[in-house]
Amino acid sequence: MSNASKFGKVAVLLGGKSAEREVSLDSGKAVLEALVRSGVNAEGFDPQERSVTELVGYDRAFIVLHGRGGEDGQIQGALEWLNIPYTGTGVQGSAIGMDKVKTKQIWQGSELPTAPYRIIAKDTNLDEVIASLGLPLIIKPVHEGSSVGMSKVEKAEDLAGAVEKATLHDAVVMAEQWITGREYTISFLNGQPLPVIRLQPPADVAFYDYEAKYNRNDVEYGIPSGLATDVEKQLQELCLRAFQAVGASGWGRIDAMQDEQGNFWLLEVNTVPGMTSHSLVPKAANAVGYSFDDLCLAILEQTLNGVAH
Repeated sequence: MSNASKFGKVAVLLGGKSAEREVSLDSGKAVLEALVRSGVNAEGFDPQERSVTELVGYDRAFIVLHGRGGEDGQIQGALEWLNIPYTGTGVQGSAIGMDKVKTKQIWQGSELPTAPYRIIAKDTNLDEVIASLGLPLIIKPVHEGSSVGMSKVEKAEDLAGAVEKATLHDAVVMAEQWITGREYTISFLNGQPLPVIRLQPPADVAFYDYEAKYNRNDVEYGIPSGLATDVEKQLQELCLRAFQAVGASGWGRIDAMQDEQGNFWLLEVNTVPGMTSHSLVPKAANAVGYSFDDLCLAILEQTLNGVAH
């Protein structure tokens, strides 16, 4: 227990102002309780309710803010200005990771496989989008996480409505070619991949959406993933390259698809993944022997040894 004193006074940053506030509050509460159980002098800190200038006096920060303001480089920049070490990815990697288009551009430039896409502006011809990408499509707000505002579009007449829904969450919207196949997620701890998890949403869910992520109890999580050992290793190596390409570090998660021909496609990166009872990083870490409390301490350790950024 006394070993925990090396961390000093820790702010667990939770809540915030994004569309993922409620999930962040749940994640932050779980992390805070774990750190306190381990003897860390930790306190919850909600930037929606307190000025970040009040972080002066804390020795380090454990960031559990999901979405905008927490996962996009903003809070990371404030912490660097205040000279407070923090968990996870730095300013630049966070900003890139939160922007689905910038992420895909970097992956494409690094010759990493990611699904074809189009940015949809007000004057974009939607028929041309369908002609170039085909149907079905998935429509995504570019700067949101947790599948907020996403829709699967199977018929041309549904595209405009899906774009409108996404626009409620973000001024920038993208259409992405739908990949039919199996979805996997690859978590990272100390910059190294953990066991792959296969995600199997129930049949009545079009994709692993917000509801499936946080509120349903009938999503199946395959650990082991069911992939052959060499194929799982190939996927881990691909995702590690993708994680490093955007400048992510420390801990995080990448989601990927395997199409019906067996090819892998990168979907997106999460630089501050969920830490709730439903969350995937704790499940993957548990598969290699980390309790939830161990995992939280391992992530916090990154603020001591410079692994994070």
